[in-house]
Amino acid sequence: MALVLRTVTEAEQGAKAVSISSSGLKVLVIDDSNTIRRSAEIFLKQGDGYQTCAIIKRNAKFAGVPIVMLSSKDGVFDKARGRMVGSQDYLTKPFTKDQLLQTVQEFLSAKQGLA
Repeated sequence: MALVLRTVTEAEQGAKAVSISSSGLKVLVIDDSNTIRRSAEIFLKQGDGYQTCAIIKRNAKFAGVPIVMLSSKDGVFDKARGRMVGSQDYLTKPFTKDQLLQTVQEFLSAKQGLA
């Protein structure tokens, strides 16, 4: 899961800030210290995928959005932990184009079956 980062100008927010978003979910860090803003940006970029998944799933707006974790960790514990925090599927790296497309197709088929 990638976080998209950009610096928000004073004109945009009325204060110096770093805006961090992932699929529309935004984290805004406001501080007059560039060091603090950069530290927060680095910490959030390095945020653990399990924690990010859990945060997204706790938000009622995104609770129904399927999450597929992509990880180089392939242990049973890692996959179980992914499920515990709310991911619907877990693909290990390297994964193939077909594996990813099949996973997405399964979610689409399930969604269409409910409609």
